[in-house]
Amino acid sequence: MKILKIDHLGIAVKSLDESLRAFEALGFELEGTHDVPTEKVKTAFLPVGESHLELLEPTDPTSVIAKFLEKRSGLHHVCVQVDDIHEALRRLKERGVQLLDETPRVGAGGCQVAFVHPRSAGGVLLELKQA
Repeated sequence: MKILKIDHLGIAVKSLDESLRAFEALGFELEGTHDVPTEKVKTAFLPVGESHLELLEPTDPTSVIAKFLEKRSGLHHVCVQVDDIHEALRRLKERGVQLLDETPRVGAGGCQVAFVHPRSAGGVLLELKQA
């Protein structure tokens, strides 16, 4: 398993439009948006060098992001890009890491993603992504 880079920081927002205006005023530029119906979110990606900020707006009150926003706001997860997500999940499981996903699912832009439970990542929700 090889971690290649920090791919993005996921930020939960109540309104994508309002948040985009605020981030654009700070000098960020919108690269693109994606609807992710399986996760019940709409996302916007803002490049920062080789990485991105991902703004996540819930599209359904039962989504994970909507529930997150009921309690707090701001940073939701850190995403790292891996070379082989299946191998990464297999090795993490062997090491006793608590996974939220034992098999990858489709994420924004059609990439494969899986999440590591915050208990196994220092209190941070960690997303693994294979481009």
